Amino acid sequence: MSFSHVVEALAALDPQPRERRWSSLSYCVIDAVWSISARYDEVVAPLVRRVAERNNDQHPSVAATAPLPPDPLPLQALLDRYPSAATLRADTNRQLTSTRGGIRKTDAALRYAGILIDHDVPDLSAVPRIIGDCRRFDELNKALAAVPGEGSNGVRRGYLWMLAGSDDLSKPDRMILRWLARHGCPANPAEARGILQQAAQELTRRLHRPVTPWMIDHSIWLTRRQP
Repeated sequence: MSFSHVVEALAALDPQPRERRWSSLSYCVIDAVWSISARYDEVVAPLVRRVAERNNDQHPSVAATAPLPPDPLPLQALLDRYPSAATLRADTNRQLTSTRGGIRKTDAALRYAGILIDHDVPDLSAVPRIIGDCRRFDELNKALAAVPGEGSNGVRRGYLWMLAGSDDLSKPDRMILRWLARHGCPANPAEARGILQQAAQELTRRLHRPVTPWMIDHSIWLTRRQP
């Protein structure tokens, strides 16, 4: 099969814009760190909501088209509430970032928070500025990549920026790679990013409406819910 077959299959999925997003960068960090190799609906989303509830936030997500409210749990507040991995574990779980050289996801999340603060990204309002500054964004990603268990393909980091509002990035995880392979387009993570980027451009022309890599990534993710 060719790239055109992949585009046809993606068009059939009818990629749609995001409907909701987390209201806090802390929630995005927890989601991104825990989502890899974990069941999203059964484990990750309830875990994020539990952390939000501990912060007396009963509505941790907002409509994607609505203006962001003030961050209900800035990263420094997350670190103040959970000064150690053990304290965060009480509201989450003991999962590892990786079975090979990984650390507890609780530890990784707190390290992520500290790194983001050190690079002047304390909440969601700072994300567009850092993404728009190539030098600073590269430095930040290199620091995040040093967290044990991060892997070499940047899947977790890509997902973090997707959650934080970037529609131009994707997370070429195993689900994306398997979907592409099933449709005759086997690829490594770097190649998959390029394929989804090109597919977004092609679908934007074909469907006469904006289609982004985030929309394609999400539409593939939704296929796992189908019987």
